[in-house]
Amino acid sequence: MLSRPTSPPISKGLEIKKLILQGFNSFKHLKHVHAHLLRFGLCHDNYLLNMILRCSFDFSDTNYTRFLFHQIKQPNIFLWNTMIRGLVSNDCFDDAIEFYGLMRSEGFLPNNFTFPFVLKACARLLDLQLGVKIHTLVVKAGFDCDVFVKTSLVCLYAKCGYLEDAHKVFDDIRDKNVVSWTAIISGYIGVGKFREAIDMFRKLLEMNLAPDSFTIVRVLSACTQLGDLNSGEWIHKCIMEMGMARNVFVGTSLVDMYAKCGNMEKARSVFDGMPEKDIVSWGAMIQGYALNGLPKEAIDLFLQMQRENVKPDCYTVVGVLSACARLGALELGEWVSGLVDRNEFLYNPVLGTALIDLYAKCGSMSRAWEVFKGMKEKDRVVWNAIISGLAMNGYVKISFGLFGQVEKFGIKPDGNTFIGLLCGCTHAGLVDDGRRYFNSMYHFFSLTPSIEHYGCMVDLLGRAGLLDEAHQLIRNMPMEANAIVWGALLGACRIHRDTQLAELVLKQLIELEPWNSGNYVLLSNIYSANLKWDEAAKVRLSMNEKRIQKPPGCSWIEVDGTVHEFLVGDKYHPLSEKIYAKLDELTKKMKVAGYVPTTDFVLFDIEEEEKEHFLGCHSEKLAIAFGLISATPTAVIRVVKNLRVCGDCHMAIKLISSITGREITVRDNNRFHCFREGSCSCNDYW
Repeated sequence: MLSRPTSPPISKGLEIKKLILQGFNSFKHLKHVHAHLLRFGLCHDNYLLNMILRCSFDFSDTNYTRFLFHQIKQPNIFLWNTMIRGLVSNDCFDDAIEFYGLMRSEGFLPNNFTFPFVLKACARLLDLQLGVKIHTLVVKAGFDCDVFVKTSLVCLYAKCGYLEDAHKVFDDIRDKNVVSWTAIISGYIGVGKFREAIDMFRKLLEMNLAPDSFTIVRVLSACTQLGDLNSGEWIHKCIMEMGMARNVFVGTSLVDMYAKCGNMEKARSVFDGMPEKDIVSWGAMIQGYALNGLPKEAIDLFLQMQRENVKPDCYTVVGVLSACARLGALELGEWVSGLVDRNEFLYNPVLGTALIDLYAKCGSMSRAWEVFKGMKEKDRVVWNAIISGLAMNGYVKISFGLFGQVEKFGIKPDGNTFIGLLCGCTHAGLVDDGRRYFNSMYHFFSLTPSIEHYGCMVDLLGRAGLLDEAHQLIRNMPMEANAIVWGALLGACRIHRDTQLAELVLKQLIELEPWNSGNYVLLSNIYSANLKWDEAAKVRLSMNEKRIQKPPGCSWIEVDGTVHEFLVGDKYHPLSEKIYAKLDELTKKMKVAGYVPTTDFVLFDIEEEEKEHFLGCHSEKLAIAFGLISATPTAVIRVVKNLRVCGDCHMAIKLISSITGREITVRDNNRFHCFREGSCSCNDYW
């Protein structure tokens, strides 16, 4: 506490300076010291006032700081600079420019401390006009050789999209420092010229400059955007040589780069080697697993994070919910969502969308709808999630009605909106509605259909038996068809057993992706279904010669918060004996009800009895049998499969739902099937 004002002003000034240098533990403490400064008659001491101003910005109360400044009778250039710098640091860019104008009207000439901050404010506001005027003043005032001022000009022009001008200013800097190089690298990244950004980083190293962590993070983001794993690995090597691998920001950026380039082994290696991990590091790794189709690994890592008492943030929760959605792990997903305040989901569109997606992909549309209705902020992504969820779960007409509400709320639909609608049309066989939505994209919403939209239309037409029209649509596409589009047509050939067109389509697919086993398997199934066993054998032989393997059928089911995995013919589960006993029991009851295994869905030319055995071991049947013996009697059996459900399993599961009186939902890689009382939500159209 300060003593009474009996000492000379100089000693009081020193005492106050000492207090300021010690720092403030609260905003109230700062105001207390400021009050004593005024009581001691030191209101004209610009040095002490400047110290108070700088400290007040640390508490982000710009109103008090402005009030304090306006009480100063004769502020000098240092005080003006402190105000402009503090306002910019608190993202008050308009206020910073306003103070710059007031400073100029008071007759003060900016210096090399003023220009960088006011130029930063112009850059953030994209106010190029004022920035150019300040550039002129920079030259007139003789600061055009100052590296910090010139670097700020590089940032201004780059941020406003004038990269050529930014490069001219950059080239004019005599002694470029790391900040200057980072500015031009960031400029290239800002306009999407990621390759040029990486090239500039190479030149930086050639100049024997040591990049800082911010430069490394920026150039790694360029590698991520390009999916350039080779450049990313080269930069990783540079990081190791420079001894920057222990930096948490650099480490996290490496994890993110490797994950988004699809190399999860390298991402995990970097992650495990980080001596310090923050929540962003954990989130990057968890999101990486989720995005790369490794949901179990994402969940395992999240549980490890929980054991280490790291509190999840929004980004991490979104990644885990995405993983739970992929596995159909509803109970686990709800537990994860319970770690966050419920209001966060209602006010944060990103979190809300993730929760809607979880419920939709787990077949619980009533809960997805409740979340949607409760959300206070609904952006386009939220609307897309609920429309796609409804369509995926068979509520196609409701999704159409919801689409009609989108524009009424002032939201313009985008390409993803129409993908949801077209997928709904495909699953329901609504050809006319699909054509209408597809045509309306360009004519009513000024959206150019992408290859994904054409793929949906080919799938829709093909499933409906309009194979010639689907094929003609591919020929008339304004872009080259990719494997997804041709694959949709091949799937339709399988449904309608058009071997002639299928062979033509497969030739296109083999050119595009000769490594994909799915194309060979579909053609082989077509031959098998038409009893063309020799042709099917030739396809299998070709696969063997090229060492192409079909991915095994895999299904997941969650019971009591634990996800169980089953492969085709799996006997590794601890309850295998009981599972197979349950399957035998169900098979007997199904045969009494008239079930005859549809053996033409089996690929191999083998005896009928052996085919029946293979069908009985499909992973989804094993998962359902496990659910029936493990879950509570009233629980919905929720199964997720990595491949398309075969026709025999589809028929069998309908009967199982009738025999057991249980609701069974199966989400395969194509759509949702909800089985109740002997029927399926897809109406046998999938």
